[in-house]
Amino acid sequence: MAKSTALDDLTKAQAKAELAMLARELGAANNAYHRDDSPVMSDADYDALKRRNAAIEQRFPDLKRPDSPSDQVGAAPSETFSKIRHSIAMLSLSNGFDDDDIVDFDESVRRFLNVGADSPLVYTAEPKIDGLSLSLRYEQGRLTQAATRGDGTTGENVTANARTIEDIPETLTDAPDILEVRGEVYMSHADFSALNRRQEAAGGKPFANPRNAAAGSLRQLDASVTAARPLKFFAYAWGELSAPLAETQSDAIARLAEFGFSTNGLMETCDSVTGLLEQYRRIEAERPTLGYDIDGVVYKVDSLALQARLGFRSTTPRWAIAHKFSAERAVTKLEAIEIQVGRTGALSPVARLTPVTVGGVVVSNATLHNADYIAGRDSRGTPIRDGRDIREGDWVTVYRAGDVIPKIEDVDLARRDPGSKPYVFPDKCPICGSDALRAEGEAVHRCTGNLICPAQAVEKLKHFVSRGAFDIEGLGSKQIENFFEERWITEPSEIFTLKTRHGDDLLKRDGWGAKSVENLFRGIDERRSIDLNRVIFGLGIRHVGEQAAKLIARHYGSWTAFEAAMQAARSHEGPEWDELNAVDGVGPVMAASLVDFFHEAGNARAVDRLVGELDIRDVAAPASSESPVTGKTVVFTGTLERMTRAEAKSRAESLGAKVAGSVSARTDYVIAGPGAGSKEKKARELGLTVLSEEDWLALIG
Repeated sequence: MAKSTALDDLTKAQAKAELAMLARELGAANNAYHRDDSPVMSDADYDALKRRNAAIEQRFPDLKRPDSPSDQVGAAPSETFSKIRHSIAMLSLSNGFDDDDIVDFDESVRRFLNVGADSPLVYTAEPKIDGLSLSLRYEQGRLTQAATRGDGTTGENVTANARTIEDIPETLTDAPDILEVRGEVYMSHADFSALNRRQEAAGGKPFANPRNAAAGSLRQLDASVTAARPLKFFAYAWGELSAPLAETQSDAIARLAEFGFSTNGLMETCDSVTGLLEQYRRIEAERPTLGYDIDGVVYKVDSLALQARLGFRSTTPRWAIAHKFSAERAVTKLEAIEIQVGRTGALSPVARLTPVTVGGVVVSNATLHNADYIAGRDSRGTPIRDGRDIREGDWVTVYRAGDVIPKIEDVDLARRDPGSKPYVFPDKCPICGSDALRAEGEAVHRCTGNLICPAQAVEKLKHFVSRGAFDIEGLGSKQIENFFEERWITEPSEIFTLKTRHGDDLLKRDGWGAKSVENLFRGIDERRSIDLNRVIFGLGIRHVGEQAAKLIARHYGSWTAFEAAMQAARSHEGPEWDELNAVDGVGPVMAASLVDFFHEAGNARAVDRLVGELDIRDVAAPASSESPVTGKTVVFTGTLERMTRAEAKSRAESLGAKVAGSVSARTDYVIAGPGAGSKEKKARELGLTVLSEEDWLALIG
């Protein structure tokens, strides 16, 4: 496996650059896997990247990016289907890769719950099915809708297709009035092989693996096609309920089986980490004979009351973890190295490979990260792969651990063409010809063309219409590219004037009928009224990701207040600057990026033109309007004794408070536990209200 810079040896600049690279690669992999059913890297590769990302974030918590892969779930739903918003988010699971990770998981659960190592704590352990997540909503015992996971918040409406799956009951007896059953659609190995034989006999393209076959079959526009495909469904969880199913995870799954759902017979309860690991090895040993794909074992705290207390991180529950199986590898030829240019001007090298099957998935490209990675060194000059560089024409080992972009593990020098030459990383943008420079301390080359670079302009527009931003129905990447090429849309505001300027022209273009044109302009008009956080994220400001945009929007509440604050902070000093830096999740780098964006004249004019087309919705008042801390800004410092920092923060936010990471004149309360240092000192110097943990608990009741 290619060596990364040892975690302990990473400088802050290296860590920052690597986190940026990981965010790009993992974001692209999420879209390819969840949205397009066309994975570009293996599970093992994906998991390794996420694990590296998490390790760097743990060592440098202040460098965690607002678009961190740790905070992402799935990918935006396809524009092909209508959308369903999940009443309760469909989150992903955190991953473990070895026994120590599971020991750490158990210890973290016990720390959060303040349960000693000797106290009993029961978990469930069950196979992790490698399929497509599906949520089924029943009302009064009847199936009313079915939705894919999508981005965790909004999924695709596949109700008609789900009704054709034999394992999914149309009606339930003695079920709660509202019941959302969640599980995995999959295809057995035997059915997959038979389907591919039929595909090939009919002159069609065979599917890469059972997971892709299941996903492609479920996401058919014609439900009769789905009905002809041998899909199956395992139920393993639930969403919204009008009444509890049981008191434990295991009993709730048994209740789902009583309703008529297929559940996995390999699920067991275990009362120790040792028991969990024994069950993992039993399932791993049975894996080749199961007849369907699994890629790990899922552990969950059995008590639903404890699950509720443990709660959730931004994208994963604290009470569950997926223990993944190991990676798979293959050897293939690297045919070419291509450079892609992103919306921030980053030049990203991609290896184009002779297609090869790795663990059942055909892969044809791999990430190459940056110039140093290709040259066989890290950003400090330390050799990786023992200094072996990567060249076009090389035979390389790629590895994956599931279905998401492969990574090049090593190069076979014995098979290298004697006439091959080292790859020379371009110093010019391949799109616009501008200089491509690498700033000191960064690992990435960036095009300096900015507004004159078509690649950056197109990517910024693609970002603008992406899932967490404006998410305009009927206006995706392909349409953006076409409209930009025609110069019909060159900046975001022109999306909203497209109908006036080119509505008639669009009707004359191939592939655009009256209905599709009508749907496009309706989708655009529906986004004229939009939430503040989507606007902030859609602007594509460097370092400002989807989660950060939500935090910033929640803090300022309205576009007027946000824009005024950015203008007031232009000198990078003063109370507005301090307030921006104090927003939880915002640091000096992101703050500078925000403020500087609004003070670039071209950006300011483009934003003004955009805002003139919009009705930007203010952030709604918190549900806990009667809370004594609603709207207040609080900072926690020191050691909390009655609850963990995570639990305290979660409780404060649920009551409508804003949790900040640093103290400023606009902080309302500083909750100081034993060991509080500079933050408490600064709070007292500013004359702020400093509370003990007991005082805080008394205040919030």
